[in-house]
Amino acid sequence: MTWKPSPRAEAEALPLPLDPRQGYLLSRLDGTLDVPTLAALLNLAEDQVTAMLEELVALGAVVPAQPVSAAAPLPQPASESLAEAPDAEDDAPQAAAKAATHRQLFEQQLHHQGVDERVAHARVAVEPELSAFCFDPTTEVIRAVLENPRVGGIHARLIAAHHRTVAGLEALGGRPAFTNDGGVRRALLQNPLLPPSLYRRLWSPKRLLDQFLVTTSRDAPEQTRAMARDLLRASFNQRAGEERAELILTTEGRCLASLVGLTIDGHTTAILCRRTYVSTLLIQNIARWSAAPPQLIAHLRRQDVVKRNAALRQLLERHPNAS
Repeated sequence: MTWKPSPRAEAEALPLPLDPRQGYLLSRLDGTLDVPTLAALLNLAEDQVTAMLEELVALGAVVPAQPVSAAAPLPQPASESLAEAPDAEDDAPQAAAKAATHRQLFEQQLHHQGVDERVAHARVAVEPELSAFCFDPTTEVIRAVLENPRVGGIHARLIAAHHRTVAGLEALGGRPAFTNDGGVRRALLQNPLLPPSLYRRLWSPKRLLDQFLVTTSRDAPEQTRAMARDLLRASFNQRAGEERAELILTTEGRCLASLVGLTIDGHTTAILCRRTYVSTLLIQNIARWSAAPPQLIAHLRRQDVVKRNAALRQLLERHPNAS
């Protein structure tokens, strides 16, 4: 049976040290696509995709392939099953339980204090009060928490995940030591109050492919995906031709739906025209992109896969830039 990899439901992808291809591969996994299909999707050899999947398994982002056995597995005693359960699977529930405890501490013991009193207390608080103050809805208290010499990454993640004022999140965004943390960035992407200015500041330096992955993230709310699309469009024509071509090729042209109305220069076109195309999905997406230059349309029409596929030929022939 061919392996149909699926992501771990409890895994957090953004904190992981993934390169753009690994990130894109992980975003396509849903348990229904096998390795040959994924290889065709990424325009890579199957052994390359398998190697990437094995790296993702090692990072804990993908469920390992299950060996196929003709006999049903023998039941294990309950004690053995518990002993072999990986600790990593308990991390998310434990973190949620701790957060609930800290929120309860804030609501029951700290929230009744006046704002000025909470600000003064937050500047010198120790655990568990310091974590509890991360749930304070007041910007002034969050700023005080960030001024506390004991503040660390765990507190920054709590603020990024649970705080709901733009000013408070901007205060967190002013601390590069925290915003460079993958867990903080992931929590910010999931926060519906993420300010557009902070998103642009943190993601503008990233590669186009990383920006595109946010536009398709299932973890980000729609308003964040909309910000990501706007930033992608603003960044596209400012990047080198090699990076623009990489984005189009690596995403199989899916990015082009977000780039309607934009064009590519001669350098990017030349890079795309030097390739041999075998992916029908990539060709279809380019053929549906009205800004595809005439040279690229002509190059696609000369590809063997197009010559053998009448539907692709007709799609390219109907393109407004077809000669």
